Amino acid sequence: MKSIVSITSCADYSPETVKAAFERALTPFGELTFARPGARIVIKANLVSMMKPESAATTHPALLCELCRILIARGAQVTVGDSPGGLYTSAYVNAVYTGTGVRAVLETGAKLNQNFEHVHALNPGGKTLKELDYTSYLDDADAIIDFCKLKTHGMMGMSACVKNMFGCVPGVFKPEYHYKFPNHRAFADMLIDLNERFKPVLCVVDAVTGMEGNGPTAGTPRHIGALLVSDSPYACDRVCADIIGIEPEQVETIAAARERGLEPEAQLTGNPADFAVKDYELVRVRKELSFGVEAHGLFGKVFGRVAHAALCSVPKLTRSECVGCEKCYTVCPAHAIEMRSHRPVIDRSKCIRCFCCQEFCPKGAMKVKRPLIAKMLNR
Repeated sequence: MKSIVSITSCADYSPETVKAAFERALTPFGELTFARPGARIVIKANLVSMMKPESAATTHPALLCELCRILIARGAQVTVGDSPGGLYTSAYVNAVYTGTGVRAVLETGAKLNQNFEHVHALNPGGKTLKELDYTSYLDDADAIIDFCKLKTHGMMGMSACVKNMFGCVPGVFKPEYHYKFPNHRAFADMLIDLNERFKPVLCVVDAVTGMEGNGPTAGTPRHIGALLVSDSPYACDRVCADIIGIEPEQVETIAAARERGLEPEAQLTGNPADFAVKDYELVRVRKELSFGVEAHGLFGKVFGRVAHAALCSVPKLTRSECVGCEKCYTVCPAHAIEMRSHRPVIDRSKCIRCFCCQEFCPKGAMKVKRPLIAKMLNR
């Protein structure tokens, strides 16, 4: 079975350019039958933090507004929402709506989610996630659209469609999920379980300006000039990886989807090679490898630990950029950080390499460090 991945040029965020790009990108999907009159549609955006659109950390409001107009013109009722990292409360999330410029969707007739309750439910169909906590406003949706931002990611290598659905988990529960699923493959399977649970009818990728380097919040904006639309988060992520030049095996969600038989063959409309950025600065994440950790005997265990330390990326503080805000100390799910002289110190024996400290550092002072041996092996 094939899934459509439509990729088209979108040079900037001007209203005229965005409108034309959506017209081209949505053409292969016909009448969008899920957007029938009266249908309740949730656009699950990437609003990871209170960051301005030009930072390239969040879904751009110009794109969100145009999609809202398209859906509302078909008679649908549209709500835009997300659960950023932090408190899932009216005061905090509304501040994020304002800071990211997403409040502009109100001018189109769409709504911003104002339901900040959450639900605990069983998930018997999940491979890893057998029960979950999620934002309850999703229960009111007849259809969910996954509208992500194309970025590098400290833990998963790349943040796009699959990773964006982590925003279904209320912000206060996210550290707990990192702690429950510290292994990269287990975390990837958890993300796929979320995608399978909520099954977005459409995935849209803001790749007009992506983020490279120290993503997903403290990287550098990088122009790509593309808008992607697909009916499969897995096929779309594979195309996104091609565009930024990251190997599929470096993206655990792609590898996990393939292993579970979920990545369909992509029917491409448009050529990803036209948008490929050859020198995109990536976060190289070394996959979890046992290297004899499970072997019997002292030698096997020692070798496994040495190899793990020599090859696995870790978060590291750049002291000159740290302001001592204690955000990393607060968000660390493993309690592996303590503050000394107003600077964070990481206990490596406790660190689970979830990179929450790197993701939510407001100054980008926490960075992904790859050991020298790992760099040499990747050459």
